[in-house]
Formats: sequence, C-alpha cells, structure tokens
Amino acid sequence: MAYIKINKQNFFHNLSQFTLKTGSKESIAIVLKDNAYGHGLELMAKLSAEFGLTQAVVRTYNEAQQIKPYFKQILILGDKARKDNSFSFAINSLEDIEKAQIGSRVELKVDTGMHRNGVAMDEIEEAIKRIEKRELILVGLMTHNRSADELSSELFWQQKNFEKAVGVTIPHIKNIRIHSFNSATSLRLPCNKQDTIRLGIGAYGYSELPNIYDTLDLKPVLSLWAKKISTRKVKKGERVGYGGDFMAPKDMTISTYDLGYGDGWMRSNSFEPFITAEELPILGRVSMDYIVLESTKEEVCIFNNAFSAGKQFKTISYEITTQLHEQLKRIIT
Repeated sequence: MAYIKINKQNFFHNLSQFTLKTGSKESIAIVLKDNAYGHGLELMAKLSAEFGLTQAVVRTYNEAQQIKPYFKQILILGDKARKDNSFSFAINSLEDIEKAQIGSRVELKVDTGMHRNGVAMDEIEEAIKRIEKRELILVGLMTHNRSADELSSELFWQQKNFEKAVGVTIPHIKNIRIHSFNSATSLRLPCNKQDTIRLGIGAYGYSELPNIYDTLDLKPVLSLWAKKISTRKVKKGERVGYGGDFMAPKDMTISTYDLGYGDGWMRSNSFEPFITAEELPILGRVSMDYIVLESTKEEVCIFNNAFSAGKQFKTISYEITTQLHEQLKRIIT
C-alpha cells in the first residue's frame, strides 16, 4: 500500500522557526485537527510533545481524547462543551452556551469580520452574562482572521476589531488568554506579545502568503510514496487505463503503483496529468486504487511538497495533505 513519510527534522526545524518569533514554546498551540492536516494525529502529537509543546488545538472531543496524554491544554474548536479540566471548548454562538455542560471550560470566539463562527461584536456582553449564568468557566477570548494570507490590509482591520472585543471583555473577566494569530498572521506580524498562537499549516512546512511578504524558512514535513504492483510493456498506439485516455506514443515499459483516489489522492485530468516529484507524469486516469507511470522502480515519490502539488491541481496545500486517508501508513524518517 502507498505510504507517507514524516520528516521529523523538518518538523522540528519549522517549530524552531516559530519559537524564535514567539520567544517560547509555551506560547505555541499546535493545530492537530483533521488528522493533523493529514500528517497523522497521534504521531504528530507525540512529536510535538517531544519538541516541548504543551498546547494543542483540535476539532472534536474524540480527537482531544486521543492526544490527551501529550499536552497540558487542548482547545476543541467544534464540539459541544463538556466538563473536563484538560480541555477548553470554543463558543461559536450564543446557542453553544446553552448547550454547554455546566462547569465546562470555554473560550469565547468573536466574529471580527470572517462571518463564519463566533458571536457578533455587539453580542459579547450578552455572551458573558450567559456564560456566567450557565456556570461556565471562561478561560479565553479568540477570533480567526479571514485574509491574513492575502495581499490585503484586512488583517489590520480585523485586529482592530479584536482589540475592541478585548476592551469590552476585560472589564468583566480577568486572567483569560487572548489569541487571534494563525500561521499566516504569525508570519506577517510580531508574535512575542501573544498569549498563544494557533500554529497550523506553518508547522507542516507551508506558507500561502504572496511572495511580496517576508516569510520564514519552512520545510515540508510530509511526502507521499507509492509501491510497484506490476510491470508490463506496451506498444506504440496501445491505450492504458479506464477509457484508454492515454495512448502510448512509443513502445514503453510501464508499471502500476498502489495509489488511487480511494487513498485520498486526487483524480485530476488525464489530459493534464499530474507530474510526480520524480518528474513522471501519471499515465491516463487515476483509478480507485492504482496509478500508472513509465517507471520500473520499486517505489516512487508522488510528491514531497504539497504547495507545488497543489499548484498542479489549482488548489492549496491544505487540501492535498488533509484528504490523504488515515489508513495510509505514516512513518517517521
């Protein structure tokens, strides 16, 4: 079966780059939601803890339970709040407050302009009243920036809105952590005064910032590999795979490799084939479990840079890595 290599040295390198910006490992919350962006939830949790990180961010309570042994604090972004002193839960709406279990530790998310999740700016005081009435423990105030990775001044507009949100909250609640920095924001702005940064795609080696911005020296952590299943010779004019989309332009030796869309690899367009890291075009259609390459190697690297791979598919690095199935074996190199 196809498998994934996780480069520990590159991961630690990336974390070190951000640690230089924050001034401490304790200020970094590693984002491990959605199977650690496809890198492997528990594997990346172990490596993060080995590096010395003490905080993590996930999407669900189930994810948090799996990595509980590795962190002092885990923020859960999208699940019903329940009483558990190891976890805190994002409050994404006023309704979330009423659903929360009494005694839950919560972090109030404010909609500062993304208009996806969070209470409105004019709902902050009402939210605080409801949190107190529900006997929840408010431990954080947060927001999410919608355009930090774009050539735009909107980041500063949202940061100003969040400053206003902090100003409304602090008179009511003391000693809470305040955080709004994701990877892109952390790359663009100084981080040394942040209580916490939520470090996602940057930890895995990618910056989606336009080239005009200065960035850190980040290194991709994940590479995807496929193993040979069979080899055969085809003559000029013979057609390969479903629909026979690829016609051999010459006599060729081709091999089938154990990767397909059933593994979370994208089908793409057989008339604009994906070019692998070894500069081998995929021949014809991607099948559920197989691809065909002009190669006889026992294994081949499909990609070692999700940003570059994403460009071929006209998408982003996040989608390339996150959709890779959990069933693929992940090994540390």
